Amino acid sequence: MNAAAKKQYFTAEEANQRLPLVRVIVQDIVELYKDVHERRERLNSISQLPGASKRDEETLYSEELRQTEEELDKDIERLDAFVDELRDLGCELKDFHTGLIDFLTLVDGREAYLCWKLGEDEIAYWHELDAGFEGRQSLLEESVSGDEATEDEQ
Repeated sequence: MNAAAKKQYFTAEEANQRLPLVRVIVQDIVELYKDVHERRERLNSISQLPGASKRDEETLYSEELRQTEEELDKDIERLDAFVDELRDLGCELKDFHTGLIDFLTLVDGREAYLCWKLGEDEIAYWHELDAGFEGRQSLLEESVSGDEATEDEQ
């Protein structure tokens, strides 16, 4: 986010309205991330086999290595695009494994995050900016307001 970008604050209701699309994107991210991680491990295993590191010569594994590397690069680009989609929706991906998402909000006039994790029905928690997942607190609708929908970032 550049200095001229605007912050967007969400109420729990506004964030929950975005969840159907966020849920689909996050599900894709979690599945693709797991697949990329597994293929990267496989690639590392193959590259440790005798003769696999000879890139200039055609080896038994060179074509599979090349193909796997190309597929990984494409899928990493897809992951980046998914994360950008989430950012465009106003939320931040915090964990690729669990699908943890934060939406910026105001709690009693100070910045905080509405917190949601893949598998949860709706946003039911919030936490201080520096508290993280462990600091999640049950959401009290009346204490969270996105009244200042946008504000120029200083």
